[in-house]
Amino acid sequence: MTAPRLFCFGLGYSACRLALRLMSNGWQVAGTVRDKQNMREIEGLGIEVFPFDREHPLENPEAKLKSATHILSSVPPDSDGDAVLDMHGQTIADLGHTFKWVGYLSTTGVYGNRNGGMVRESDALEPTSARAHLRVKAENLWLGLSAHIFRIAGIYGPGRGAIEDVRRGRAKRIDKPGQVFSRIHVDDLGRVLAASMATPNAGEVYNVCDDEPAAPMQVVTFACELLGVKPPPVQSFDLAKKEMSPMSLTFWADNKRVDNRRIKEDLGVQLLYPDYRQGLRASLEGLD
Repeated sequence: MTAPRLFCFGLGYSACRLALRLMSNGWQVAGTVRDKQNMREIEGLGIEVFPFDREHPLENPEAKLKSATHILSSVPPDSDGDAVLDMHGQTIADLGHTFKWVGYLSTTGVYGNRNGGMVRESDALEPTSARAHLRVKAENLWLGLSAHIFRIAGIYGPGRGAIEDVRRGRAKRIDKPGQVFSRIHVDDLGRVLAASMATPNAGEVYNVCDDEPAAPMQVVTFACELLGVKPPPVQSFDLAKKEMSPMSLTFWADNKRVDNRRIKEDLGVQLLYPDYRQGLRASLEGLD
């Protein structure tokens, strides 16, 4: 029996963690990177790697994709649209009948601001930023290829998130009363994707987050406790926003809670890290 093979556009942090998970279960994995400097490191994991961006589309894409049983894109849209579909959408469409599963990693940013209210997959999309509007357009294009859409909250894990921010001295405790964000540990994201691959339901949309939306200040304070360091001083949002980048400002403009029942009820996923406290402890252990 031929081993399943994933081709992933965009072998970043989350996709590489997923690749290692799948490979431990006998999968083959190939994919793309934008920065050629990362190729050798990723190839060292046993992954076949190709360069890809708008200026460097895949050479002979049909040959590279036709052996895949599963296709995943984690490449965010740019100002011109979705680079993967612009460059290779026709090839993916032509080979679509040969794929067992196609997935696209989106973001909960497509829901926009709900002033702390709950959002579910069936809710109307009300993006507030240009980036989120581009995500909505990309989702619709991928749905046209019968993809599974994953609207993902803030991803953290070993080497990324509050633990790393505190260690590098860049963590801030910003107080914006009533503001909460949802999160997901990178390995729980991998479990969700693997569960979907095992039970395909083309065109389905899933919110991917843990059970406990929380204020960023709480998360930073807990990370400091785990590391045994004094937390940074509390800043008001009105003061902190004066030094924020435009991207950070759009991040803080949205305030919502994300419903995650579908990944549990439809995919049978039991989260390893249902809240940030368990996830941060695991992230710290993963760096030791």
